[in-house]
Amino acid sequence: MGQPQVERTDAGRYCVIGAGSSGIAAAKNLREAGIACDVFEREDGIGGNWYYGKPNSSVYRSTHLISSKPLTEYTDFPMPAEYPDFPSHAQVLAYFQAYVAHFGLEPLITFNTEVTRIEPVGPDAAQWDVTLRRLPDGAPETRRYRGVVICNGHNWLPKYPEYPGEFTGETLHSATYKTPDALEGKRVLVVGAGNSGCDIAAEAATHARRTFLSTRRGYYYMPKFFLGRPLDQIGERLLDLGVPLGVRRLIGGVTYRVAVGDLSRFGAARPDHRLFETHPIVNAQLPYYIAHGDVTPKPDIRELRGGEVVFADGSSEAIDLIVYATGFRIVFPFMDDALLNWRDGHPSLYLNVFHPTYDNLFVVGLIQPDSGQWGLVDRQARAVAHYIQRTAEGSSRARRFRALKRQGQQNYGGGVQYKNSTRHYVEVEHHSYRKRLDAAAAQLA
Repeated sequence: MGQPQVERTDAGRYCVIGAGSSGIAAAKNLREAGIACDVFEREDGIGGNWYYGKPNSSVYRSTHLISSKPLTEYTDFPMPAEYPDFPSHAQVLAYFQAYVAHFGLEPLITFNTEVTRIEPVGPDAAQWDVTLRRLPDGAPETRRYRGVVICNGHNWLPKYPEYPGEFTGETLHSATYKTPDALEGKRVLVVGAGNSGCDIAAEAATHARRTFLSTRRGYYYMPKFFLGRPLDQIGERLLDLGVPLGVRRLIGGVTYRVAVGDLSRFGAARPDHRLFETHPIVNAQLPYYIAHGDVTPKPDIRELRGGEVVFADGSSEAIDLIVYATGFRIVFPFMDDALLNWRDGHPSLYLNVFHPTYDNLFVVGLIQPDSGQWGLVDRQARAVAHYIQRTAEGSSRARRFRALKRQGQQNYGGGVQYKNSTRHYVEVEHHSYRKRLDAAAAQLA
C-alpha cells in the first residue's frame, strides 16, 4: 500500500486516539511535559466506555465501579468526597468531565472524528501518517504526526463463543445490554461469569421468568464489603504491608468462606484454581440469588438445539434469550497488527505500553488490572511523556530504557500465574505493576 497524500503536517505534535479514561490521561501528561498533542474522539463527548448509551459503550444502566474510589481514581485528581465507595457510571462520567475541565484539556480534543488509518513514514517510522474522517460522512484527511499514543480501549468489540448447532431464540451480548426490560418474563441464559455476566444474571433473577448462568469453571464471587469496609481496601493494606502471596491467599480464602461460603451445595461448580489466578469477580448479589434458587448455575454449553440449550453435563433447558457475557476482542482496526508486535493474539509491548522498536508509538490503557485502572493509566502516560522527552534530548536514560523495552510483554502477575484464557492476555496484578510503572517514570524523569 502506498503512502497516503498528506494534507497537513503536524511534525512537532503527537496524535492521541480516543478521549476515554486513557486518552484524557495521556493528553494531560503530554501537556504537562510540554509535548503538543491533538486528541481525536469519534463520539460527541468524552468518556469512551463510560459514555452511557453510545454505540461503543458497554456500560448498562445499573453499572457501578467494582473497585473502590481510592484504588480507581487518577493520581492527582481525587473523586469527590461525597461520591459513594463505588460510584455509578453517571458519576464516573461527571468525574471525567471535571478532570478535563480542571486540566484544560477540551481545546485539545476534536469530537465526532474517527481515526481510520495510521501508517509509519519510512522504514524507521520517524513520523506517522494519521488518516481522519469527520463523522458522519466527511471526506478522509491525512495528517503527519511526530508520534501516536493509542487509547482506543479494548472493551468495545464483542467476542462470541462458537458452539455446535443453532439457537433459534434471541441473543444479546453484554456490550449491548442496557436495561432489564430486555429480560422481562423470559427464560434467560447468561453465558460467562465476568463481572458483567454476574451483574446481568443478578438483574435477571428479579426480572426474568427463569435465570441460568453457564460458566466453564467455578469462580470465587467476592463481596464488595467486608467488616464494613470495601474489600479491595483491606487487600491493599495487606499488599502495602508486604504480606506474602500464600498468606494473602489464606486470608482471602477465610474471608470467602465467612462471607460467601460453599456455593457448590446450590449447584455452582467449585473453583478449579487458586485465589487470584483469575480476574476477580466482585458481586455479593449473585451468591444471594443462587442460594435462593433465582439463578441456576450450569456448566459450559455442549450444543445449541433450536430453542433449547444442551449443557456439558447432559442437562438441557428451554431458553428464550441467551446473553453472551463473553468478553471482548483486542483490536486496533486502524492499523496492521504487525505494527504492534502482535504475538499469540495480542500486542507484545513492554509494560503493555512501549513498543520494542518504535520510539514514537505507545498504547495507554491496554491492561486488565485486578483493581482500579485510572491511577495505573495515569502512571503509564507519565512514563510515556518522560520517555518522549528523554528521547528527544538523546539522553542516556532513554537509551537504557530502550534496551529494556526491546523485551516486549512480560509477566505482570506479581507472582500469580493466571489461568490460560483470552481474558488474561493483558491481566496485571495492580500493586506490583504500579511499582514497575513508578520505577520506569523515575528512571526516565
